[in-house]
Amino acid sequence: MASPTTLLAPVSASCISSSSLNPARLTCHKSTISVSKPYFIPFKHQFSSFNRSISIDFCSSRAANSFVCSSSSIASTSTTNYEFSDGSDEVELRLFIGDDSVQSSKDVFVDADEKFLTIKTKHDGSFRTAMEISLYEKIKPSETIWLLDDDQLVVNLKKQDPDVKWPDIMETWESLTVGVAQLLKGTSVYLVGESSEINYRVSRELAVGLGYTPLDTKELLETFIKQTVDSLMNAEGSNAVAETESAILESLSSHIRSVVSTIGGQHGAAARGDRWRHLYSGFTVWLSQSEAKDEAAAKEEARINMEIGGQGFTNADVVVKLGGSWDNDYSKAVAQAALSALKQLILSDKKLPGKKGLYIRLGCRGDWPNIKPPGWDPSSGPGSA
Repeated sequence: MASPTTLLAPVSASCISSSSLNPARLTCHKSTISVSKPYFIPFKHQFSSFNRSISIDFCSSRAANSFVCSSSSIASTSTTNYEFSDGSDEVELRLFIGDDSVQSSKDVFVDADEKFLTIKTKHDGSFRTAMEISLYEKIKPSETIWLLDDDQLVVNLKKQDPDVKWPDIMETWESLTVGVAQLLKGTSVYLVGESSEINYRVSRELAVGLGYTPLDTKELLETFIKQTVDSLMNAEGSNAVAETESAILESLSSHIRSVVSTIGGQHGAAARGDRWRHLYSGFTVWLSQSEAKDEAAAKEEARINMEIGGQGFTNADVVVKLGGSWDNDYSKAVAQAALSALKQLILSDKKLPGKKGLYIRLGCRGDWPNIKPPGWDPSSGPGSA
C-alpha cells in the first residue's frame, strides 16, 4: 500500500484485488518503472491466518517533479528498446540487444514460467537482467521459443487464451485500458469510499480509458430531489441519503459499460453492508483513505481492514489505498492501480463477468456471490438487502 523526506505531503495508493468466488485471494505481482509523475513502491503480502493472499501497491510522492509509478507487468527492465506483436495464438517479442558482448545463444538466458518471463544477457563476463515481465499465467511456458536474429533476441510465446489481446507486453495505461475493457465484457464499475470527490475524479479517468459512460450518483440524486445531499441529510438524516442513493443504484444496476462514482463517507449507500444488493451488479473499487506513512504501516492497515470488515466498503472487489493529501493530478495513477487489480481479479476467474450478468438478469436479489436458482425469495435468506 517509504519515501525520502520531502516538502511534499506523501500521497499513496495501494490496491488489493480479491475474488468474491474463491476464498483464496489473488496474488498480484507489482513492480516499478520511472515516469514523470507519482511514486509507487510495490510489495506482496499474504494473510495466511484467514486463507487469502493480498497484493498491495504503495504509492507516495518523492518530490514535486519526481513521481514513479508501478506497472504490474514489469518486474525490472534495463531497456525498453523492443518490438511487440500479437498474433492469433502467440505473441512475439523482439528485444534489441545491440551489444558486441552477445555473440551466441550462450550469452543469453531466457526463462519462462507461469508467472514471469526473464531475459538476461551477458555483459563483461556476467549476466544482467535485460527484462523481467510478469505474465500472470497468460502463456504456455513449455512452448516458449527464442532465437538470436542479428542484434535482436526474438521470443515467441504461446498464449493460454487466444481470445485475449495483448496491446503491449508491458503494462501501460494504454494496454491496461484496452485489456481490462475486453475482460470486463461490458460489466460496469462502481467507485466507493470515503470521499465523493475522489470517487468522482478517479471514475472520470476510468470512464475515459475504458470508453465507458461516466455516471455519478450524487449528481443524479441532487437532480432527482432538487436539493443537495447535505440539505437532504440535514433535513431527514443520513438514512434518507442512503435510501435515495439505493434507489438510484437500483436503476443503474441494469446498465452496462458505465463507471459509477458513489456518495462517499458514512452517509452513502456503499458504507452500509445492507445496501449492497445492486452494487454487486458491477465490479466495485474501494478508494480507501489511509493513515499509513510507509509500506509496513500500509500492510498492517490492509490486514486489519480485511480481517475486521464490518463496514460495507469491505464488500468491494478491489481496494485502492490513498494516504496523505489528495491531489487531482493523482487520479490517473490511482485509476491505473485499480485497473491492474481488476485485471488480475478477472484473470483469476474469467467467469466473473458472466456471473455478474446472470446476477443482473435474475434481478439483483442480494444473493451474490452464491447465486440462488430462479424463483428464490430474497426475504427467505441472508443477503436480501
